Amino acid sequence: MTFRPAHPRRPTHGFTLIEIMVVVAILGILAALVVPKIMGRPDEARIVAAKQDIAAIRQALNLYRLDNTRYPTTEQGLQALVEKPVSGPIPGNWKRGGYLERLPNDPWGAPYQYLNPGLRGEIDVFSLGADSAAGGEGNNKDIGSWEL
Repeated sequence: MTFRPAHPRRPTHGFTLIEIMVVVAILGILAALVVPKIMGRPDEARIVAAKQDIAAIRQALNLYRLDNTRYPTTEQGLQALVEKPVSGPIPGNWKRGGYLERLPNDPWGAPYQYLNPGLRGEIDVFSLGADSAAGGEGNNKDIGSWEL
């Protein structure tokens, strides 16, 4: 006894060369439109991350000032938010455990800069940008607390 399917099999056909070429062309057009927009995003993300870090550092500096009636000096630097300063005006009410767990580096790997008194505000917290040099434009532009 032989087994026969209820419906005879239809021959299957693959994709034609024209169909494959149309799909490849559509994918090429989509890639040409999307890739340039995605490529600029890492730089934008670094700038946003720097601004968020600066805002957090600025908040910690404000708490330091509330406890100690002044901001750390430029010489004490941002390290005064992590460890109690041992020079300069010693803070009398420095919060045990510090104001930050650790000091972050900017998204380009350099330490954040701090000036007291600042050039653009009472205090300045800033990143020198991708080029680690003052000034610049685009990704090399300085990003600071004066922008927040």
